[in-house]
Amino acid sequence: MFKKILIANRGEIACRVIKSARRMGILTVAVYSDADRDALHVEMADEAVHIGPAAASESYLVAEKIIAACKATGAEAVHPGYGFLSERASFCAELEKQGIIFIGPKPKAIMAMGDKIESKKFANAAGVSTVPGHLGTIEDAAHAEVIAGGIGYPVMIKASAGGGGKGMRIAWNEAEVRDGFERARSEAKSSFGDDRVFIEKFVVEPRHIEIQVLADAHGNVVYLGERECSIQRRNQKVAEEAPSPFLDEKTRKAMGEQSVALARAVDYQSAGTVEFIVDRDRNFYFLEMNTRLQVEHPVTELVTGIDLVEQMIRVAAGEPLPFAQNDIRLDGWAIESRLYAEDPYRNFLPSIGRLTRYRPPAEGRTGNVVVRNDTGVFEGAEISMYYDPMIAKLCTWAPTRLEAIEAMGQALDGFVVDGIEHNVPFLSALMKHPRWREGRLSTGFIAEEYPDGFAPMKPDPAEEAVLAGIALSASLIETNRRERFADRLRTAAGALREDWVVKIGDNHVAARLLDGLVTIPFDMDMTIEGAIEGESQNVVTDWRPGDPVWSGKVGGRDITAQIRPVLNGLRIDWQGLSVTTKVFSPRHAELDRLMPVKLPPDTSKLLLCPMPGLVVAIAVAEGQEVKAGETLAIVEAMKMENVLRADRDLVVSKINAAAGESLAVDAVIMEFA
Repeated sequence: MFKKILIANRGEIACRVIKSARRMGILTVAVYSDADRDALHVEMADEAVHIGPAAASESYLVAEKIIAACKATGAEAVHPGYGFLSERASFCAELEKQGIIFIGPKPKAIMAMGDKIESKKFANAAGVSTVPGHLGTIEDAAHAEVIAGGIGYPVMIKASAGGGGKGMRIAWNEAEVRDGFERARSEAKSSFGDDRVFIEKFVVEPRHIEIQVLADAHGNVVYLGERECSIQRRNQKVAEEAPSPFLDEKTRKAMGEQSVALARAVDYQSAGTVEFIVDRDRNFYFLEMNTRLQVEHPVTELVTGIDLVEQMIRVAAGEPLPFAQNDIRLDGWAIESRLYAEDPYRNFLPSIGRLTRYRPPAEGRTGNVVVRNDTGVFEGAEISMYYDPMIAKLCTWAPTRLEAIEAMGQALDGFVVDGIEHNVPFLSALMKHPRWREGRLSTGFIAEEYPDGFAPMKPDPAEEAVLAGIALSASLIETNRRERFADRLRTAAGALREDWVVKIGDNHVAARLLDGLVTIPFDMDMTIEGAIEGESQNVVTDWRPGDPVWSGKVGGRDITAQIRPVLNGLRIDWQGLSVTTKVFSPRHAELDRLMPVKLPPDTSKLLLCPMPGLVVAIAVAEGQEVKAGETLAIVEAMKMENVLRADRDLVVSKINAAAGESLAVDAVIMEFA
């Protein structure tokens, strides 16, 4: 077994590899760029080597610097994680030449499967079912239009060397093919240094289901079940689960055996993933094979009990797999939610900045539920514009799918992230979405269910009753501490006011206390408008002022919510809801209803930068008349190009930014007449 390995990566996957290596008694070496000097993976590793500037192209993607770090530290092997150099055959080959072991497949398998075009040709030759498409060279946008017309719309334009949703576009007509081809090729070149793209048929209402395989150097290959990865946005996975709620045992076995056959055909050694697109009739088609560890591997680990990183290390060290296919059992259900630094209320645009507060839920087993959080950040860390916007991967396991979903909802409600925008509200809303809970999924789920984007949700009367219980209990606890503090000159005495009004957003909810005194822990009966008429609602919590998480029971229901102070009130975040609450006496509530509403400023004549990013192009000139839908500018952030289009016919009066400039969020790019 190796004595020391180097992790050629950063963030949560580097931390994940370090954890397994540490359990195995293996020393670890981290590498870091200027932007990651104080990163968590640097702190966790036994040694750390600086490899260059913040840009990945000058640090994490420079193979020579990784090899030099291995030689300087005496690392015997390299784990590449995912992304960066993980699927670059030349890197693997150079490591072998230098006598350093690559913890992953051999160059032959990477070359055969790592290139999407070549992998489809290989799969066709091996008799694997593939999606109809054009795998040859595409000269230009006009050539792409001809090919797409021959395949039949809609089509998918994909980067040959792509991954993670980069360099992918769906086109429904010729105009979208032309624009999508240029954008996909541009993103592919900037992300992977390879601008080749291919075109294939886009399967309507598809599911994205993948099979995890594991193979050693002794001819043993097994599949570890499947992962459902259909919840995607911009072709980037958002939530995954294992197993899939859609597959039956027959289809699972067929997909697994086909994946094993493909792995054997390329003499695969290590962990790998064979991705399929599955239609409504459970017909499945090969998409690609990822010759690396997948981001969503934890859900497979939770349902199989197998540490994939450990097995990758053992296989690389020459050990045989300690189990056969008949030994693999899928136990229970696992859900993974990817927490991204992005604003769900602004079309999921990237967000950067410092994590002023980062408090993930406690990991471990509680009853029948397991909570796991794979992360590479900490409170005070900075989310940089240079890398992927992932903050953490939150996972839950339970005996059944609905139990795992409920556990995920509770865990998300208690996951505190401040300082940047993030997608926890969307993930929380997803956990209670009827279609998600029923397992009626497709890769178009988000676009279909949120066609106008994810907007702030409004609570129904029953939810308002819960929120009112939380707000009133917090207000009474704070009032009790303030007014009954022993060192006050005059402490409050006697029973509390019975009648209260809780303002939730713009609604006023009446509440009446049935107990006269506040107890700590808080335990009080009350009637709340919106709850079951005529019935009291017991509210119990041990919350203390200053705690960001309120947990307890409202009407016998287990509740976890986040509380943040705002002017004269509290903001409560719960199950995708984010509302401002204020507690009034009835008279004060009457006066509050008379207060004028402050209108937001008019920005209809401005194009604001939707996220911190780099201006790639300004597509118009001052004085130009622009039609609705035409491109105004392109801004790049976190490896993704975002096209800003006109939402109506207009005239450009002034341009305030130029290509190559870095802009802050809400910076004015241009003005309109």
